[in-house]
Amino acid sequence: MVNPTVLAGMAPARFPSCSRKVLQGAICSLLVGWGAGASAQAHPPGKPQASQAPLTQAAPAAAEAAASRTPIVPKAGSAAEAPSVASAAAQRLPQLSLNEVVRAVLDHNPDLRAVEQSRTTARAGVVSASALPNPKLEWNQGRNSARVPGAAAGTVQGWAVALPIENPAVRGARVEAARAGEQGSVHFVATTRNALVAQVRLRAYEMVLREAEVEAAKEAVRLLEQAHERVRVRVDSGEAARYEIIKADAEIIQARQQEQTARLRAEQAQLALGRLAAGQLPVRFRLDVSLEDPLRIEDMGEIDPMEHPELRQLKAEVERAQARLDGAKASRWPGVELRYGQTREPDVRLNTVGVSIQIPLLDQHRGPIDEAASELERARLQLEGRQIELRQQTLQAWKELEMARLRTQALSQGSVREAESALRVAEAAYRFGERGILDVLDAQRVLRSIRADLLDARYQLQAARIQLEYLAGRYDDPSAL
Repeated sequence: MVNPTVLAGMAPARFPSCSRKVLQGAICSLLVGWGAGASAQAHPPGKPQASQAPLTQAAPAAAEAAASRTPIVPKAGSAAEAPSVASAAAQRLPQLSLNEVVRAVLDHNPDLRAVEQSRTTARAGVVSASALPNPKLEWNQGRNSARVPGAAAGTVQGWAVALPIENPAVRGARVEAARAGEQGSVHFVATTRNALVAQVRLRAYEMVLREAEVEAAKEAVRLLEQAHERVRVRVDSGEAARYEIIKADAEIIQARQQEQTARLRAEQAQLALGRLAAGQLPVRFRLDVSLEDPLRIEDMGEIDPMEHPELRQLKAEVERAQARLDGAKASRWPGVELRYGQTREPDVRLNTVGVSIQIPLLDQHRGPIDEAASELERARLQLEGRQIELRQQTLQAWKELEMARLRTQALSQGSVREAESALRVAEAAYRFGERGILDVLDAQRVLRSIRADLLDARYQLQAARIQLEYLAGRYDDPSAL
């Protein structure tokens, strides 16, 4: 009996291309006949098979099946309909909303909790600045020795009370500086909260992006595995050259590496989100967030960067520096000290009242005054620079939002459809023998690349929206979340 595999490998070299379909029909007839003979040996004639068909009916059917090539790459919908163990496991994971994640981060983030302690420190600073100086009490005792005749000798006692009276201008400036520091600490907490919430939202959308990349990579591996199997059959039967299976092997290896990389990035994104909550989130969870969340520019309202809490913090720093400058100027006359004392001798009682004041004769406090003036100028320049920077960042964020929106529309409405059409054309050309497997793989690669660009564009759109809301300071109030 002739080996049909050897015949199939030798056929393309012996017969012209015009009789290719006839040759395929003959090969399939031999295959069916060989299979029928083997089946006849396995089953005696006395035991007929219910599923056995006549050879005359099987040969044309096999030839027709060989002549009409089915597409080696299934459509995107067929792969999505297949049951997946990984997707079923993902559905069993706990699902959290974005607000739940934000609340968990705000309640347990160590950096935010440390910053919130600064408000307690600032309030204590106001109490310290408002405190009045304590009075001083002095007591002494000794002996009096007579050195001249008639002088009385004995014990000598004395006591004195001193009350410092601070310059009201110095005290008022110190209190104002402390209160400005307290307000600055409140705004600093709001600034930290605003940045933290924006970071959490950005990390959440990044996590969704990475999970979408994992699903796309898994889909690519499934499609390439099916294509690889069909290419292997064609190469083994001699219908395709050896380099096609080599190319298919390289493509599937690369796709598996990309899938592993995507899984690693998804795990890193979820771990980064969990670190912000100090490990209070589940180890594995799903987010009720989508990159396709609707975004309407008219619903965002007016974005005013002057409402950013960092600007309020810098304004409080300017007020604090101004109060310190006023205090440095007033400290040249720090205040007076009232003193009352009494001394008792054996034959004399002495009462004294005094006033003590420091005269700025040698030290005019030029150093502290110049230092405070320099700090005030630095705070003002920092405030002005940050205002300009926020305006520029707002304009840039608007441009990024518009670019991401246009890019998303162009990819979703144009490039993706064109790439899908190109893939269908390549599949049809492959079915009719006009194109090779390399053209189909290239079309698949282009479609995967465009879909990845679409995912990135949608992520950039959400990131630009978060950036605008952060610049407007909409995350500084926890009750508004």
